[in-house]
Amino acid sequence: MTAKAKRYSVGVDVGGTFTDIVGRAPDGQLLARKVLSDNPGAYSDAALEGIRRILGVASDAPIPAERIASVKMGTTVATNALLERKGERTVLVITKGLEDQLEIGNQARPDIFARHIIKPSMLYASVIGADERVHADGHVERHLDTAALESDLRDAHEAGNTAAAIVFMHGYAFPPHELMAAEVARQVGFAQVSVSHEVSPLVKLVGRGDTTVADAYLTPILRRYIDQVARELKPADPKVAPPKLMFMASSGGLTSADVFEGRDAILSGPAGGIVAMAETAKAAGFDRVIGFDMGGTSTDVSAWSGEYERSNDTEVAGVKLRAPMMKIHTIAAGGAFMAT
Repeated sequence: MTAKAKRYSVGVDVGGTFTDIVGRAPDGQLLARKVLSDNPGAYSDAALEGIRRILGVASDAPIPAERIASVKMGTTVATNALLERKGERTVLVITKGLEDQLEIGNQARPDIFARHIIKPSMLYASVIGADERVHADGHVERHLDTAALESDLRDAHEAGNTAAAIVFMHGYAFPPHELMAAEVARQVGFAQVSVSHEVSPLVKLVGRGDTTVADAYLTPILRRYIDQVARELKPADPKVAPPKLMFMASSGGLTSADVFEGRDAILSGPAGGIVAMAETAKAAGFDRVIGFDMGGTSTDVSAWSGEYERSNDTEVAGVKLRAPMMKIHTIAAGGAFMAT
């Protein structure tokens, strides 16, 4: 038996109401625990508390990380920050003249006959129009005015913005101006800088811009949580390798913690449910199945017919995102709501 085989493998699903933890012991035994996702009087973090209970240690005791081989987690940290609008204070840097483009959007009206339209709030707190312009063929009409941009970014940083989303016209194909702007933002002191040609390198400014803003808005929150978990899972003995920490991405695959970004985390938990549903169906001999996942806060409905259904354009909490995600229909009513 290898050293890793002598250690626990742990899976965690952090939901809005409950957190479920399943551990596979070194002897193959499966252990399951359920804790409240929010219980500050008893513990600081539900996932870490669940891991402690799997290992049989006290809530205030250090986690014996040398006993763990891997932790694979689906989390609602980014989803909750989006729903509650509690992400990082973000400034949008966009080509001058297009400062209101993301707010205008594509003018789609979900309810065409509604006379009173309530628009969702923007994730960014302020906007900077960068003096630059690149044509669709790559011709540079105006070179980026880095001096003016630096001045504007300093003002934005002093006003309390700590994240920057950089979205330039045709930046997905011709990124030099975005790269220059990102370097200026980092020099000014922005801790999080998201650039559109890296976050969503696709044509169409609005979708690319919305996704980039969401990434800048959510990634710092997610990163702080990941760092917290990683610290708790650091072995006391530096010679012992730490557990492999991975997170479920909205696309349905596992992603290493060090490259897990805000845009990947919107449907982290529900995506894991679909994968579990499909694997269970295959094991039972079914090739078509409807998924009904009722949690304490919401209910997720999905389908599987031999392959996963994904969407590249998704709207969550009024925010349009262009990133591969599992196709999930969510109803804002769960078991806790039904019980009342």
